[in-house]
Order: sequence, then structure tokens, then C-alpha cells
Amino acid sequence: MCNLTHISEFYLLGLSDDPELQPMLFGLFLSMYLITVLGNLLIILAVSSDPHLHTPMYFFLSILSLDDICFISTTIPKMLVNLQSRSRSISCAGCLTQMCLFTVFGCMDFMLLTAMAFDRFVAICHPLNYPLIMNPCLCVSLILLSFVTSFLDGQLHVWMALQMTNFKKLEIPDFFCDPSQFLDLSYKGTLTNAIFKYVVAIIYGFPTIFGILFSYYKIISSVLRIPSSGGKYKAFSTCVSHLSVVCLFFGTGLAAYIGSAVSHSTRVSAVSSVMYTVVTPFLNPFIYSLRNRELKNVLIKMFKPELETRSIIDDPGALEKITG
Repeated sequence: MCNLTHISEFYLLGLSDDPELQPMLFGLFLSMYLITVLGNLLIILAVSSDPHLHTPMYFFLSILSLDDICFISTTIPKMLVNLQSRSRSISCAGCLTQMCLFTVFGCMDFMLLTAMAFDRFVAICHPLNYPLIMNPCLCVSLILLSFVTSFLDGQLHVWMALQMTNFKKLEIPDFFCDPSQFLDLSYKGTLTNAIFKYVVAIIYGFPTIFGILFSYYKIISSVLRIPSSGGKYKAFSTCVSHLSVVCLFFGTGLAAYIGSAVSHSTRVSAVSSVMYTVVTPFLNPFIYSLRNRELKNVLIKMFKPELETRSIIDDPGALEKITG
């Protein structure tokens, strides 16, 4: 049993104890991290560089991409350092900081997905008033509200962690300082921690889930009233990417929660955490770029000049073909 004031570091159990797996895990997660950062940066660059994408939908998407970069950067770099150094320790201050940032950016993901659902609701259900409703002032206000709400959530978790005076162990059964896993280390106040987790989940989770479900209920109702099948497809196709990301984010988070609740294995819990902390930000750029024709065309145009330049260098006769 330990006291927080006398604790200098915690220990992250990670994904595996096998030394032979460490290099493979390092290479896998380093590749996924670099691809995630690069993919989301390309989306931000594409949205900012093309005037046709200066709309509320793509504005929220660029902020979501930035949030995904921050979200995955709170966990993976420390994990890579631990894998490379064969160390599992993390300082007390570092653990609290990681827990706070993880909560802030994770909560902001929820808030941004809700704002994007509202944007699609207005675009499909009130198309004539869309420019008036989704004005720049409202869009910025939604982003600020998302950040402030997420920041308060992060501070709330840190405050709750600082109230913990005694710990039954210092090993966190994950590869990062998961807030729920951290609170479970408390020697006393198990009921209090459980109540705190459920209250926070209700306060922050219920409004976002309700907002998304209500938005898509109204969207589906409006789409079903469109007489032509082509019109239905065109209207709903603008929501496919967002709906895919929502299902992926909530699905992996729910799977991680159920996995940790059903199985008491620390490894199962850690592997489940990978799904929503790594896999979801990793797949988001692919979902939005491959299923969104406008964004895909902008990304192609961004690389087209470079491809043409290379073809001219490799084949001088290609200049005549381009210039006609």
C-alpha cells in the first residue's frame, strides 16, 4: 500500500513480456503512428489549401484530424520509448499529464463527431438555411465549446486522481495511463471511483450519443421522404464517412470496455485499448480520403504536379505531351 506523495513513478505492463516481440511491436506501432500523423496532416493541408473545401463539414474534419494527431501522440511516443529502452516506468507527473491529455483529446473526439453529425443534420434536413445556420461564428463556437468541455473533463480526472491517497499496487495493466485503470489502483474508495466513472460517462457520454442518434434519426427520416432513389443515395452519401468513423470509434471503445469487463486478463485489456487509441486514428484518414470524392480529388491534385515533374525528368519527351 503506497501513498501518492511518496510515489515517484508507476509501471506500465504494456502488451507483452516476450523480449522477442519487442522489436516487432516497436516497428508496427512506429509505422502506424507515422502513417496516422502523415495521413491526418495531409487532410489538414488539403482542407486549408483548397477554397472549395472551406465549408463547415471540412472545417470540422480538419479539426478532427488535428485532434487525432494529438490523441495518438499522448500514448504511442511513450510506448515506443519504453519498447526501445525495455523500461516500463513512467513518472507520477508524466502519468497524470498523459491521463489528462488522453482524456481531453478523447473527449474532444466525441464532441467533434457530435458537431459533425449536427452539421450533416442541418445540411440534409434544412438545406436552404444551411449557410445561415452553420455560419463561421457558430462553427468556431462549437469548436471552443468542445475544447472547454474536454479540458474540464481532463481536469476533473486529474483532480480525482489527486484525491487518491493509498494505492494497492503501482502496476498499470496497460501501455499508457488509462484513467479507468489508474483509478482502479486505489486501495480505498472503490465504490467512489466507480460512481465517479459512471457519473462522468453519463454527463459527457449521454449528450454526445443522444445528439448523434437524434441527428441521424432526423437525417434518415428526411432521406426516406426523397422520392427518387438517386436523390436518396446522393443525400446519404455525404454521411457515409462520418457514420463509418462514428461506428468505428464507438464500436472499438465499447469493445474495449466489454473486453476488460468480461476478461480479467491484463493483456486482453491492453490489446482492447489499442483498438480505440491507435486503430481508430489510424483508419480515419483512409475512411475520409477514400470515401470522399472531393477530398480525394484535392489530394490527387496536390501530388499531380510532383508526379508530372518526375515524369519530365525521367522522360524529356513528356514535356511536349503536357504542353501539347
